[in-house]
Amino acid sequence: MEEEFPTEFTASSLTGSIVVRTTEQGLPVGISVEAAELRRDPHALAAEVLRLCQKSAKRAGLARRNQLAAAGFDPALLAATGLPSEAEVAAAEIVEEQEYDTEPQSWLRSV
Repeated sequence: MEEEFPTEFTASSLTGSIVVRTTEQGLPVGISVEAAELRRDPHALAAEVLRLCQKSAKRAGLARRNQLAAAGFDPALLAATGLPSEAEVAAAEIVEEQEYDTEPQSWLRSV
């Protein structure tokens, strides 16, 4: 029996304080944000959520590509699908982490 393909995918910030659950296309179906993150600039928070949705979609695309490869799809056909390869996803995640400010706004914690 073939394993069912997941309907939801997740991605989280480096600190784990923001977690998104998305569809395969990256549409958010759930967002978890720790209270401390709500003190951030709203535009920065929205940009982080959007980045995580895109990250989740790329990982979902890779999972779909791997599923098709396991089903015996020809590598040339896989390339034509536009689904990202493992190297493309890894490279994109490295670039995203370098481009976005993932450091905490403050090292102080609220008491």
